[in-house]
Amino acid sequence: MTLLLGVDTGGTYTDAVIIRDEKEVLATAKSLTTRQDLAIGVGKAVQAVLQEAAVAPEDVTLAALSTTLATNALVEGQGGRVALIYIGFSQNDLDRHGLREALKGDPALILAGGHNHAGGEAAALDTDALQAFLKSDGANVSGFAVAGQFATRNPAHEQEVARIIAEQTGIPVTCSHQLSARLNGPKRALTAVLNARLIGMIDRLIGRAEARLVELGISAQMMVVRGDGALMSAEQARARPIETILSGPAASLVGARWLTGVDRALVSDIGGTTTDVALIENGKPKIDPAGAQVGGFRTMVEAVAMRTSGLGGDSQVHLVGSGIAGGVTLGPRRVLPVSLVAMGAPELVHATLDKQLRASTVGEYDGQFVCAVPGQSAIGLADREARILERIADRTHPVGDILKTRLEQSALMRLVDRGLVQVSGVTPSDASHVLGRLAAWDGEAAEKALTLFARRRVGSGDRLAPDAPSLAQMIIDQMTEQTSLTLLETAFAEEADPFGPPPDQLARHILMQRGLAGHRGLVALQSGLNVDVVGLGASAPSYYPAVGERLRCKMILPEHAGVANAIGAVVGRITMRRSGTVTSPSEGKYRVHLEGGPQDVQSSQDALALLEAHLTQEAMGAAEAAGAEDIATVIERDIRTARVESRDVFVEAFLTVEASGRPRIAHA
Repeated sequence: MTLLLGVDTGGTYTDAVIIRDEKEVLATAKSLTTRQDLAIGVGKAVQAVLQEAAVAPEDVTLAALSTTLATNALVEGQGGRVALIYIGFSQNDLDRHGLREALKGDPALILAGGHNHAGGEAAALDTDALQAFLKSDGANVSGFAVAGQFATRNPAHEQEVARIIAEQTGIPVTCSHQLSARLNGPKRALTAVLNARLIGMIDRLIGRAEARLVELGISAQMMVVRGDGALMSAEQARARPIETILSGPAASLVGARWLTGVDRALVSDIGGTTTDVALIENGKPKIDPAGAQVGGFRTMVEAVAMRTSGLGGDSQVHLVGSGIAGGVTLGPRRVLPVSLVAMGAPELVHATLDKQLRASTVGEYDGQFVCAVPGQSAIGLADREARILERIADRTHPVGDILKTRLEQSALMRLVDRGLVQVSGVTPSDASHVLGRLAAWDGEAAEKALTLFARRRVGSGDRLAPDAPSLAQMIIDQMTEQTSLTLLETAFAEEADPFGPPPDQLARHILMQRGLAGHRGLVALQSGLNVDVVGLGASAPSYYPAVGERLRCKMILPEHAGVANAIGAVVGRITMRRSGTVTSPSEGKYRVHLEGGPQDVQSSQDALALLEAHLTQEAMGAAEAAGAEDIATVIERDIRTARVESRDVFVEAFLTVEASGRPRIAHA
């Protein structure tokens, strides 16, 4: 008998599940995610599910973790302070693919060096400038990203820079060639920056989660879900945390397939922070050929073709004050629901809300609270940010008590972006409490907060809503609308003409919207989704039936939909891919681009055989290191030739070797 433990750390809840023999769900459990130390929530969920299943910890044969932490961090702009070492590029290259935006003011060094397309050295590496930079900026970052020109053709300069950084600082280093074998330096640099930004965060999560499992008596190997739904070892995830972006959503797709057996369907997973929508086609999650896109950044990470929007149960509710009627919009930032904050600081929250309700006018920060996240690194803070963080200390405060000037508002948001503090405000979760759909937290606090929000004025000068229940319904209706648009955008992205209007415009087109409303005039219009939707997430039963009605489609809400991520974490396979290139710098010469540097051979067949053997060894080794058994390999070859004087001439070849197997488990 095998007992599999799946754990998913979401933005609001941590889920756990026990599955017997990969066929039967024995028990499920939930615990609030504890952002200050995620292992606390993991431990509580695991303890609860072990007790529910009546399973001894030592009988667990495999543990697997999926997490939305990396996805949420990128969506919300969080993560550590990093430095980019950009070898052989120019300042203008920082503006490509959103690289400067991703740096968010963090330091970058443009360093002389790099290679050419054939792998030869384009310029000598300027190690003196690197040493000077490390002395001036090295102590104020939590990670380094290194990206060299044509590093996938020859990684020597990236490797040397990484060696020097490691010797001088001991701070984690991400080299771009280790994340992707494809060309496009700025995009690889962006991926390396995001990886470096996530390293500390994911390392803390995995380290504490592993330690907590051991404390509970679970000695089974722990795996982590990658963004393509496959499993990797905890050690591999610590080194390449960027590969865990979309980990939670990918696990939910694997879980959705396991729960429902659907061959073709859209899967929509609503969490506290995001809604993730993807397509299952022929029983498998579709992989995004252009690389995972999260938080506005297009990376070079292989992941499910997922459309992630900042829309969840804990999305911040914003007033739309323009126009006569006004209204609300949701996200993309996640905030703590007022009903949840009131559970931890009931006296402060209720006293503050009561005082604000007695006031004759609505204050700018009414119904909003702030608290620090303990145990986070606060290096590299500006003076204003440091003063605010000191003011917050370890208690919950009304936001209006913390902000002394309007200038401090942006400083507070920078602290939120760094993951150092959390802001609380009105959310759909609060609205659900007011309407009686949820009863997990403090519904009275939610009603008071919504009453305050309802008093805000719209363009006509009238109140936004007459009372809390009316506002709550307005918020839930907006959730239905934004979820429907996200599903439509995903569907249009799958089949729209690349030269036509973008998917978001098609989803919002007046004809589409009139068709959804069933317009009947001189023209009859009807539109909707022509595919089933699997709704996942603990709050899916609250929100998704209305979405199915809106889109005129079948909405499937499976049993255990609230823990589909945790289920998907333990029913997946370990899959490792390694890619490489063969080029032909001159006639009769074939260059194999390897980790140890380029190697020339005399025939294309020999070059392809050498690269294939090298990649197979790497992929098999990585799969074995991750704990796979019964490993099978699949090889994809993309060989490009040109017709010259009536004969085919070899130009370039790109090979990918995929090694896949189930995790080794100790049978109980």
